[in-house]
Amino acid sequence: MKKTLLLLALVVASTVAMAQKPYMVAFYNLENLFDLYNDPDTHDDEFTPEGEKQWNQYKYDCKMANIERVLFDMAAIQKDYPIVIGVTELENRLVLEDVVALPKLAPAKYRICHFDSPDARGIDVAFLYRADVFKMEGCDNRKLIVPENPTLRTRDLVIMWGTIDDEPFCFLVSHWPSRRGGQYASAYLREACARQIREIKDEFLAKDPNTKFVAMGDFNDDATDKSVEETLGAKGKMKQLVEGDFFNPFNEMLRAGLGTLAYQDKWNLFDNIVVTENLATGSTGKLKLQKAPKSKYYGNIFNRPYLIQQEGQYKGYPLRTFVGNNFQNGFSDHLPVYIYIGK
Repeated sequence: MKKTLLLLALVVASTVAMAQKPYMVAFYNLENLFDLYNDPDTHDDEFTPEGEKQWNQYKYDCKMANIERVLFDMAAIQKDYPIVIGVTELENRLVLEDVVALPKLAPAKYRICHFDSPDARGIDVAFLYRADVFKMEGCDNRKLIVPENPTLRTRDLVIMWGTIDDEPFCFLVSHWPSRRGGQYASAYLREACARQIREIKDEFLAKDPNTKFVAMGDFNDDATDKSVEETLGAKGKMKQLVEGDFFNPFNEMLRAGLGTLAYQDKWNLFDNIVVTENLATGSTGKLKLQKAPKSKYYGNIFNRPYLIQQEGQYKGYPLRTFVGNNFQNGFSDHLPVYIYIGK
């Protein structure tokens, strides 16, 4: 009888373990999430009630409701909230506090990891994370260092580290310099960002090779561009990986013609989440990258009809908040991306 009960307990425990849902980790460029107040130290004037966009309480509330809808609908895929969400293009901690307090997101009890950046427009990057799953042990911000352009005012790199299911993790979110002035003329800026992220990753792995490092953000370059594939070293195929490498789950998706933003009637995939080899292959610990059910890709793009412009000049593009100064009551010019990690 005791043996039977023991066997039954083992079967139940095994079934529970097999049934455990993987965790979702997401990234979303919120596209110009500004508060209503003029900051005299930054160029945020257009996003004030008196500015060109007449950014007022009504438009702000619409923007918040749209963010709530997207993040809640992403949670509905798993029937569980993402454990970590990297976000870019937000003005300050105040707007993030409004996001985590939204009625449909409040049950997740998200905490905020944020630092003020020296960006000229005053926009930052940050993390929202669930403290019940990700046990944060520390966080930091690193200034982007570009020797050829030492006066550059741009977004910081934000890092947080801790554990998930007792396994060491480090997350980094960034918003790489734009292609303003031309893709090739500005490439050195993004390559500097990629180089610094790779150095930070190597720094953490040198301290503990078991650390699973996840870097995400709006790279303003595609997964196949030099900055991502060579400088960052984010490889597109599992079989190419060696210890310490980055794997980019979105490389194959880009090659298949998928994207997260549209420009001049062409899709780009600037929004990436790259992971170290030990998370991609599961070579250390039990948590590893997983595919969504029935998907052939390890990366995922969240796309719904309501996120897409349905008519007019930009039909088929992501439905953004403004076109010029015309309020569209849209979501973002980028689609969110996400990955799964599980046992």
